[in-house]
Amino acid sequence: MPVLIAAVVLVGLLCTLDLVLTLGVIKRLREHTAMLTKVADGGAAPGRPPVIKVGERVGDFSTVSADGEVLTRASLFGDTLVAFFSPNCGPCHEMLPKFVEYARNVPGGRERVLAVVVGTADRAKGQVAELAPVARVVVQEGSDTAVTDAFQVFGFPTLLQVTADAAGQPVIARNHVDLDAPVVAA
Repeated sequence: MPVLIAAVVLVGLLCTLDLVLTLGVIKRLREHTAMLTKVADGGAAPGRPPVIKVGERVGDFSTVSADGEVLTRASLFGDTLVAFFSPNCGPCHEMLPKFVEYARNVPGGRERVLAVVVGTADRAKGQVAELAPVARVVVQEGSDTAVTDAFQVFGFPTLLQVTADAAGQPVIARNHVDLDAPVVAA
């Protein structure tokens, strides 16, 4: 009889331990799901700032648009809407039509809109075709991270509003652009 009691107590302790471990795993899965959702919605990866801060200067970059135009930080004159998309990003595909409609109404036209598609040229061509009528489009491939580094972008989609500071340098005016709101200058 004492052996039976010991076995029942041991099984009870093992079940309690299993329950505690299972609850811990569930808690961690919820935390990871929240982090992955934030990254997919354009937030930052864990341990990185969400996006460049309002008032920060845009870093130096030099790249060539899909039209062959050389673009640099100096190309961002006045108020410019800047967007980052990826062909591998589900939320990017959902946001793209709304962004295109918003960009159509930006004062100054496509000269005041810069869209960066991060991915191979083959995979990006659909997004480039949609964006080209309303924006200067850059396809950023492979190790060429000049533009995403200049804007400190780590997640997609990311929408920014750039303006000039007192010294005439491009700075971030807004690090979140609401596509449901009317188009406004920075």
